[in-house]
Amino acid sequence: MTAQRSAAPVFRRFIQVPAEQPRLRLGSIAPNFQAKTNQGDIDFHQWLGDSWAILFSHPADFTPVCTTELGAFAKLKPEFDKRGVKMIGLSADDLGSHNEWIADINEVCSTNVTFPIIADKDRKVAFTYDMVTEDDMQNIEKKGLPFTIRSVFVIDPAKKIRLMMIYPASTGRNTAEVLRVIDSLQTGDKKGVVTPINWNAGEDVIVPPSVSTEDAKKKFGEVKEVKPYLRYTNVGK
Repeated sequence: MTAQRSAAPVFRRFIQVPAEQPRLRLGSIAPNFQAKTNQGDIDFHQWLGDSWAILFSHPADFTPVCTTELGAFAKLKPEFDKRGVKMIGLSADDLGSHNEWIADINEVCSTNVTFPIIADKDRKVAFTYDMVTEDDMQNIEKKGLPFTIRSVFVIDPAKKIRLMMIYPASTGRNTAEVLRVIDSLQTGDKKGVVTPINWNAGEDVIVPPSVSTEDAKKKFGEVKEVKPYLRYTNVGK
């Protein structure tokens, strides 16, 4: 299965952009691409291997909100590593800019950025993953290539997109929430459960409606039934 590709590219003001944006849906295969990063050239699917991964974009290097975000992701890298999750960032700037900016991030945030950052100067990846606003797409002829918005894609070992988050440039993300949803996805895959509102690892989970209470007790042990359709159990961390 492959993600739907865009139609033949069109050219606006000598800029190649897709005639249509691809349809990225939960469960679809994350589109492959080749790109340059501050850690060398990559083929995205080869880089993914059999791991979970997060691909997250930011509008530009040397910008205030992005600096705080990259620093926060870097500090949480050990937690992502524990969960077998690779991290890769993306920006519209070039490699030279990335390397200089990483030094600023490390200084300002007292951290050490060790994950790769894609240099998406031509916006090839941004267009493929629809990391642009409608206004910017409509104004390419006047303004040129758009900056990327703040997108987060969680991709599983089968290379399927499991989660998408899209933020405006003015709003910084919550790295703890990215980690939380990865815990939820991995717990659900391993244990066959779903997670309630504001759930965190180790808290009670919900038995899916497709599993009978009798079968749930055999599988999980104690099951707390609030309603026939709402039953809690605990599967640990």
